[in-house]
Order: sequence, then structure tokens, then C-alpha cells
Amino acid sequence: MKRLAKLQPLLGWATLLLLVAGGWLIANAPMDFQQGNSVRIIYLHVPSAKMSLLMYLAATACSVMYLWKKNESMDILAEAAVPVGALFTAVTLASGSIWGKPMWGTWWAWDARLTSMLVLLILYVGLMALRSAIDNPVKSAQATAVMVLIGAVDLPIIHFSVQWWRTLHQPASLGGGGTPRIEGALLTPLLVMAVAFIGLGGYLWALRTRTVAAQRQLDALEHAEEDHDDAHP
Repeated sequence: MKRLAKLQPLLGWATLLLLVAGGWLIANAPMDFQQGNSVRIIYLHVPSAKMSLLMYLAATACSVMYLWKKNESMDILAEAAVPVGALFTAVTLASGSIWGKPMWGTWWAWDARLTSMLVLLILYVGLMALRSAIDNPVKSAQATAVMVLIGAVDLPIIHFSVQWWRTLHQPASLGGGGTPRIEGALLTPLLVMAVAFIGLGGYLWALRTRTVAAQRQLDALEHAEEDHDDAHP
């Protein structure tokens, strides 16, 4: 946790510089010959989608470590990753709807990629609700860790949905095997924003981790005071 506190300011400034650079590149990027200016939504939509999956992967890895080692720090990291992932997922769905309106003629379609991404948002919200619904911190941590692992089955469905089913959603912007499907002046801002969003996700995760850890310390002190008062009426 101390390492996170030291790295957080540096990560924040680096992310801010990348976002500014990405914004400048987006403003100067050319229009797409088919999509026009609406293609610029890709610079928000794609990095957000990647981060929504990465944050769930992080929560999954931390949950596995918690169930294996019973290390509370892993549970804190897992808890902190969930709202950050939910935020990126909500941004993904919102930007996708805005993008879909001019491209598909509708704000929403029950496309395989969109539906599986909606399931991911429901999972994130369900994890937050489950944790807050159980008063016992150990049982709460165990229950949410198990639910995280069960929900992880949605990740490969999201990733491979455009390959497994015929969907309205376009193939991956970076293509299979890392081969870009877009090039030149359109690709550069996308790569910069992708790195910027990784930094943003890391910064928000670190910030939320410190908040969760501080809240747990406060709860422990309150419980200790209550126990002391009960023992000395």
C-alpha cells in the first residue's frame, strides 16, 4: 500500500500528459472516409472497453490470491478494482451507444458484444451490492471472491463474441495477432489514448485502494472502541 501511495502522484501526472497529448492528436486526426467525425468516438470507446476487461482481470487475479493466501491486501485490491471497472464499462456502453446511432441507426442493439458487455456491468454492480450486503468482512470477502471467479467466464465471451457470432459490432480495432485494422493518423491517437487509459485505470485503482484500506482501518478502530465500551460499561 505504501508503494501505491508513492507511485500514485507520478502515475497521475504521466496520465494527465498522455491525455493532453492524446486530445491534441484526436483534434488533429483526419475524418474517416466512411464514418466522418463520428469515428473520433473510437478514441474513448476502445480504451474504455479494454480497461473494463483489464480491471476485471485484476479483480480476478486478486480474488484468486485472496482465496489461496487469505491475504487481506489482495481482497482490498479486488474490492478497489470493481468500481473502477464498473466506471469504464459504463463509459464503454454509453460511448458505444452514441457511436451506434449514426452507424447502425439505433442507440442499442442486442448484439453479442454489447450484450456480453452489459452483463459485465451487471456483474460489477452485483459485486458491489454483494459486498455491502454482508456484514461479516471475512464472509463478504469470500463470497465476492467466488462471485468474481464465476463471473470471469464472461471475459472470453466478450473478447471472442465478434468471432463466434455474426454481429453488428466491428472486429477488434487492433485486429487479430496484434495487426492494426486502422493505420497512420487514425492509429497514433488510438495507441496514445490506450496507454493513457491504462495509466488512468491504474491511478483510479490506486486511489480507490487507499480509500478502501483507510475505511477498513477506521472500521477496525470503531469496532475496537465498541468492544472496549462493552467490556467496561
